[in-house]
Amino acid sequence: MRKPKKTMVWPVYLNSLKTRREGRKIPGNVAISKPTLVELQRAAEQLGLKPEVDPNKAHPSTPWKKTGRLLIEKTKSKNLNLINIAAKTASMRQESKG
Repeated sequence: MRKPKKTMVWPVYLNSLKTRREGRKIPGNVAISKPTLVELQRAAEQLGLKPEVDPNKAHPSTPWKKTGRLLIEKTKSKNLNLINIAAKTASMRQESKG
C-alpha cells in the first residue's frame, strides 16, 4: 500500500552487482555492493530522511527473498535520494574500515 509523501527504497535499487534490468535504479559507479537494510537505514537516518523499516517485505521481482524495504520522506526526487543514500552508505563503510 502506498503512503503519501513517502518513497520506497529496496536494497536492490542500490546494489552495484545488479543490472538495471534486475532492478538497480542508480548508475553503477554510484551504487554499492550488497547493501543491507541496516546500512541503508543508518544512512537515511543520518541524511534526515526519517526512515520506516519493513524488514519482512520482499521486492515484487523476487518474492522468495525477504530483503526488507525502507520508506523515506520524499524530500527530493527519488533518484537523488537513492544516490545520496548510496553515497552516505559508501562513506560509512570507509569510516568503519579505517
